[in-house]
Amino acid sequence: MRQPEPAAAAIPDALLAFQVPAAPRYRDDAAGKPGAEPRAVLAPRTTDDCALILRGLQAAGLRAAVQGGRTGLSGGARVRPGEIVLSTEKLIAPPVIDPVAATLAAGAGTALEIAQMVVREAGLFLAADLGARGSATLGGMAATNAGGPLALRYGTFRQQVLGLEAVLADGSVVRRMGGLAKDNSGLDLSQLLIGSEGTLGIITRLVLRLHPAPLARRVAFCALASVEAALALLPILRAGLGPSLQACELMVDPLLTEACTARGLRQPFSSPAALLIEVTDPADGERFEAVLGKALADGYISDAVLSASEADCRAFWALREGCSHYLIDNAGPITSLDLSLPIAAIARFLPEAEAICAGRARPLVFGHLGDGNLHYILAGKPDHALVGEIFALTAAHGGAITAEHGIGQDKVEWLPLCRETDEIRAMARLKAALDPGWILNDGRVFTRYEGEC
Repeated sequence: MRQPEPAAAAIPDALLAFQVPAAPRYRDDAAGKPGAEPRAVLAPRTTDDCALILRGLQAAGLRAAVQGGRTGLSGGARVRPGEIVLSTEKLIAPPVIDPVAATLAAGAGTALEIAQMVVREAGLFLAADLGARGSATLGGMAATNAGGPLALRYGTFRQQVLGLEAVLADGSVVRRMGGLAKDNSGLDLSQLLIGSEGTLGIITRLVLRLHPAPLARRVAFCALASVEAALALLPILRAGLGPSLQACELMVDPLLTEACTARGLRQPFSSPAALLIEVTDPADGERFEAVLGKALADGYISDAVLSASEADCRAFWALREGCSHYLIDNAGPITSLDLSLPIAAIARFLPEAEAICAGRARPLVFGHLGDGNLHYILAGKPDHALVGEIFALTAAHGGAITAEHGIGQDKVEWLPLCRETDEIRAMARLKAALDPGWILNDGRVFTRYEGEC
């Protein structure tokens, strides 16, 4: 049986040098639920600072909520009573590019948009993008194994990380910053830390894989009669476009219409579903047009508009990103569910989920069709039971209750729907081995009790 925790000790004086004002923004992440007032906010500037802080917290029996850009939607950064916030926002050592190896070394607090700009100026390409690029940090993206539209071609953030530096709960440092493309010398602790949501250690620096910069891109915005048509079109796009297919984004009405109306965007057409398709090989321009033309003739697409300039590409992407901004700014109370489904199951899942929602919430749907990641939004008063039913349906179709934003605090109770008991206990035992005091992100992903089984 678990014993009650002792009252937290005072913050060691040596740590007060890292303290910053505890502004309200530190209480929570983008999930929007109110968090507790942190006992303090500590912001290290270097890995050594972070190690010193964790040794001090360990000695004093204090717990930390680890925060990056606070753009997550699972409550991972939400402060629990008695916690100190450990923010990585000042871990922003100047990014360094190795043009020969095609790598980027950067601090964990570096915003994705800053990294993209630096890489672009070097004539290379960072294969990661999010609508929250101005706030999301590289360390946070690694900690949650972020996805986004480019995951279709390049994989999730895990595939972009060649190495990292992290501080474990006892202040010891795990350092794998060599950036080697091949290294089989022992267990890959970097990959263990990626996706661990700050429960195993705090990522302080990273080495990221870079790619050749696309020479050009073209974007098509397509109207479809149904989600089923979009699913039928996907293998045709894969076969016809090959590796030049970079993104395939689904928007299901009424979300697109509502977003365009609220944000003053010009909607190319009105249809039950829309698909944004991006290719990056300029030599494939004619092939892209041919594939779309055949899809139109065969009835998979009911209408389409193809970019003729980079301005057109940005305008089409503004429609897709406008859906996200609309939901945050204009849709009223919402509950954002980040689901992963077998792609073939999406057409069956959507009507079944809509039936569950009937009279309880209004579903608004968009997402990354190419990798099965649906952002399933429940518009209306929060309904805990409804969330559980949608998650159960997701699991029944062979899916997972999170694709990009992690488990955090908000999904802990539903993790057994998609991970077996022995798996969860094994994860918790790893946590207990690396952080026996459970001082890092306690209450996220799994519980102490599971670690003691």
